Order: sequence, then C-alpha cells, then structure tokens
Amino acid sequence: MIMYLLMMLTAAVVSYAATWGARMVGNRLELFSPIRSRDMHSHQVSRLGGMGIFAGFLVALIVASQSFFVKDIFRNNSAPWGVLAGAALIVVVGLADDLLDLRWWVKLIGQSAAAGVVAVWGVRMTIVPFFPEPVVIHNEAVSIVLTAGLIVTTMNAFNFIDGLDGLAAGVAIIGGAAFFLTAYWVHRNSDVLDKSDLATLLTAVVVGGCLGFLPHNWFPSKIFMGDSGAMLIGLLLATAGVVSTGQITSGLYDRINGIPTIIPILLPFAVLFLPLLDLGLAIVRRTALGRSPWSADRGHLHHKLLDIGYTHRGAVVLMYLWTCILAFGGLAFAIYPWQIVLAIDAAGTAVMAVATAWPYIRLRTPGRAAGTPE
Repeated sequence: MIMYLLMMLTAAVVSYAATWGARMVGNRLELFSPIRSRDMHSHQVSRLGGMGIFAGFLVALIVASQSFFVKDIFRNNSAPWGVLAGAALIVVVGLADDLLDLRWWVKLIGQSAAAGVVAVWGVRMTIVPFFPEPVVIHNEAVSIVLTAGLIVTTMNAFNFIDGLDGLAAGVAIIGGAAFFLTAYWVHRNSDVLDKSDLATLLTAVVVGGCLGFLPHNWFPSKIFMGDSGAMLIGLLLATAGVVSTGQITSGLYDRINGIPTIIPILLPFAVLFLPLLDLGLAIVRRTALGRSPWSADRGHLHHKLLDIGYTHRGAVVLMYLWTCILAFGGLAFAIYPWQIVLAIDAAGTAVMAVATAWPYIRLRTPGRAAGTPE
C-alpha cells in the first residue's frame, strides 16, 4: 500500500506543479477557446489542464518502474509502456481539439488510434464477462477491436461529463479510489506470490493526477482539463478495468459467498455509471432530434441539475455523492455480505433520488408561492 500511495503522491505533486505551469503558459499565450452557448463560464479560461494530469501520470509511471515492489509490474511486461504511448497520443489529439476544434470524425479517428495503441501494445480484453461463465476470447483481432471500442466509449463518456468546474476530476478521484481499494484488497488477500498489479497502479496514479489538478479546477475554475485531460482519464480508467476483468478466471476474485466474483465486472461499470449514462442519454437525445450523436448541446445531466435549481457547486457535490454511492456501494460487495450491502445501497439510492429531485418537488408543491426566496 505504501508504494502505491507514494506513486499517488508523486502524481499529485507533479500534476499540481505542471497544471500551474500550464495555466501560466495558456494565459500568457492567450490559448483560449471561444465561449460557447452551452458553456457554464463567462470568462476566458485556458484548456491546457490535461497537460498537467499527463505530466503527473508520466513521472509517476517512470518513478514506479524504478521503485521497490511496483517495479515488478514492469518486469518482462511492455503493457505499461503501451498504455503510456496510447495516453500520449490521446493527449495530443485532445490538445489539437481544444485549440483547433477538430471535426467530430477527426477526433474519433484519433481516439480510435490511441485506443488501438493500448490494445495492441498495452492491454487487451481476453474475457467477456458473461453468466454463468465468462467467455474467453481466442481471436486476437476480436480482442483488439473490443478493447479499443471499450476505451473509446469510456473516453467519450468522461469527456461528456466534463462540463462543470471540478466535476470530471472529482468523479475520477472518487471512482478511482474505490477501484484502487478493490484491486489492492483483492491482491493483498490472494495467495499469489507477486502482489503487484497494473490496475492498482493505474488507478492510484489517476487519483493522484486528479488530486493535483482539482485545486486549479475548483469553482471558479482557473484552468480546464479540456478534452486532453478528460479523454486521458477515460483511457486510463478503462485500461484498469480491462486489466481487472482479465483476472476473473485467475481465482483472485473467488470468495466463499460467490458475489465478489463479479466485482471486476460490476465495479468498472459502477465507477463509470454516471459518465456512461450521460453518454447514452446524449446519443438517444441527439439521434431522436435528427442530429449527430457527437454534436454538442446543453442537455447533459449536470445541465439538468442547474436547470432545476442547483447551484454550480451544489450540482457538482450532488454528482460526487452519486458517484460515492455507486462506486463504494460496488466495493462493499467485495468485503461484506451481499444481502446487507444490497439493502444499504438500495436505501442510499432512494435517499439520493429524493435529494436530487427535491428542488423540482419543492417548486411543484401546491400552495408554494412562485419565486419566493429561501
């Protein structure tokens, strides 16, 4: 645990310093994107924050490759460097989009290329989660295509929720922390000789990078992570999910009550539920209106929260709480009896549902004077 936490701290310190540097460069060179009708800010802000997060990831990965215990992940294993190559490529694509506003199909090609790099030289899906038994993928081409598709989907999901100050970074911190604790707990309590794990390292570094970035991005934001940062986070979390899913048949996740066997399947979706839900709703909404699924609009979940009366910070905190319920609710299945966890998760979800809709319910209450201030 100590070495993983040191890598997390390394990523956080480097990310904080590099993001500060990116702020100075962006402001001095006036590298601002035009303010769009759907944007929540009214002043020009640099979108170079992804560079800071990537710097934290890069330095932490290099330090890890030379550090006690975690360097075992790199021994006779090129996967971490394949992930780094894909991450570097998606940051370049994201920066180009942030500065030049690329066409959606050009960005999609860049995303596919970065995901392909990870799938070919990094990690790839070897198992498709299925019940009652997972399906083993024997065809290499199918494995690469499925892995790249999953990574591209997750990158776009995270990119879609990056619409409020601190939202995407905070969701990544909360979800990544739950993912990190699960992966670490499983390996720590297994009987394998090598306790090091790439998924645990990746989630630790993602959490650290976002922790270093968040002080610059908290409302009112001084810098945005841009597409480069959002897509980088999506790529790294998706890659960690692919690694953990590939361990289903290794026996690492076998527990006496049977439920935690599905944790590698459940947790990535729990962590990414809000981004994936927002992505799915956006595709349905835009397609129904006869528009491209990739066209921008002001209909995302965080926009809806603002529309029903939440403040900027209030909407962000609410999304944080939902992420906590989903991510740590999934993590609890790996530790406690599933019946208790399911009951608590259901109760927490019900409370959060009422809390989320409360501004709308309050305004719709008969007899309440419209526009009456609190």
